[in-house]
Amino acid sequence: MVEESPENVVPAAKAKSAGEKATDAPANNPTATGAEASPPSVEKSVPPKKEKPPAVEAKPFIEFIEQDYLPALTQALVEKGVTDLHVSLEQSKIAVKGFENSPACSQVIGHWADGSRQFNIYFFEDNIQGKRAISCVDRTSKSSTIEPFLIDERKITLDLLVSGLVLRLNSQKWLLRN
Repeated sequence: MVEESPENVVPAAKAKSAGEKATDAPANNPTATGAEASPPSVEKSVPPKKEKPPAVEAKPFIEFIEQDYLPALTQALVEKGVTDLHVSLEQSKIAVKGFENSPACSQVIGHWADGSRQFNIYFFEDNIQGKRAISCVDRTSKSSTIEPFLIDERKITLDLLVSGLVLRLNSQKWLLRN
């Protein structure tokens, strides 16, 4: 507990404790009037906040895939040495054994090397943040496995979708050799 001493007592409190009337009204006193009622206002010029343009991922699904994802994906794979690449967005059934009765979904399908290598990225909902899967087919055989694609990511971005596929194709040894 702190004892009251002349050093730690507020001047108005000193005056009241001595039985004198305080002459200065505090700024936050609701009974004070005029200039004593509020502190002088200082107008600060606040620069307007610059609005960020919406992220490309906020576009409608089909527009994002066709305008942003397919060109970025094509460029990334061409930089890795893929030639005669063809990528497209299609709405079709999953061509994996066991999924014949599943409903159609949006798929990014890419193939190259005279059609002997193909990947499919499945978007089960027309939303890049929704559930996704991938399958890879070598030669003209039918795909037998479907794998989750980027399931641990909280927010899917254009760069993440592109780099995720490039890494997956590289793990197939389709892009770079050991």
